[in-house]
Amino acid sequence: MPIVPPIVAVVGATAAGKTGLSLALAERLGGEVVNTDAMQVYRGMDIGTAKLPPAGRRGITHHLVDTHEVTESVSVAAFQAEARAVVADLRARGVVPVLVGGSALYTRAVLDRFEFPGTDPAIRTRLEGELAEIGAPAMHARLAEVDPEAASRILVDNGRRIARALEVVELTGRPFSATLPRLEYADPHSLQVGVDIDRPTLDERIEQRVRQMIDDGLVAEVERLGTLGRTAATAIGYREAAAHLRGELTAEEMRERIVVATRRFARRQDSWFRKDPRITWLRFDDPDLVDRAVEAARTVGR
Repeated sequence: MPIVPPIVAVVGATAAGKTGLSLALAERLGGEVVNTDAMQVYRGMDIGTAKLPPAGRRGITHHLVDTHEVTESVSVAAFQAEARAVVADLRARGVVPVLVGGSALYTRAVLDRFEFPGTDPAIRTRLEGELAEIGAPAMHARLAEVDPEAASRILVDNGRRIARALEVVELTGRPFSATLPRLEYADPHSLQVGVDIDRPTLDERIEQRVRQMIDDGLVAEVERLGTLGRTAATAIGYREAAAHLRGELTAEEMRERIVVATRRFARRQDSWFRKDPRITWLRFDDPDLVDRAVEAARTVGR
């Protein structure tokens, strides 16, 4: 292994088996886990984010879990600063950071050359007001006119991201797409291990996970949390459970919507990660999965 510990990221679709591999890698490499899931930073969002309880962490230190209240909105830029500080500290102590999470943008923000433009509260407030007035599709159409590439990479219903893109265009005079991360590691001693899983198996796992979350008390968790912040409120499972609590969905409708939304999200995750040629893909059911991942980590940067 290089004198400077590598940065190892376990990536892939939700329910593919990233958590188990990250724990095994941390054990074998003498590492600690760094969360890169956008929702697991929030305290109390446990069941719906499939957050590993302390008892299941095998004594391995986990970073950036339960660091913020659900009423806060943690930006990618803020997360990047926090995560990079943790990674730098671990490596300075000779500890391998093992990043794990399904939020591709958060992982890329830590690993890649990715600079965030500033923000202007006045512009942001105005754009958010327009978003509330005319809706995300109309704002998306506006973005498509000024930055087609960015529009093609942002979902039509992602109003917050659309508003941010328009803000950057107005603030910098450059396309928002120009600020997106390049496929270039900030540190060459970096590795991404992708957990490769077939769609039928993944779909079955997602179905099982959603049923288990509901059985474990997802609805009660959402009720207990009360009002969520702007970011936390968008989490899959939480918005559907909130609609159920308001009487807008039956329990079965809630379950089905969570399953459909999670499967759709998993496909977007897979599509995003598949575009990155640097990822070392390993089959989820490979009996030598951990050994292969460890070997890849030990040779990175050499």
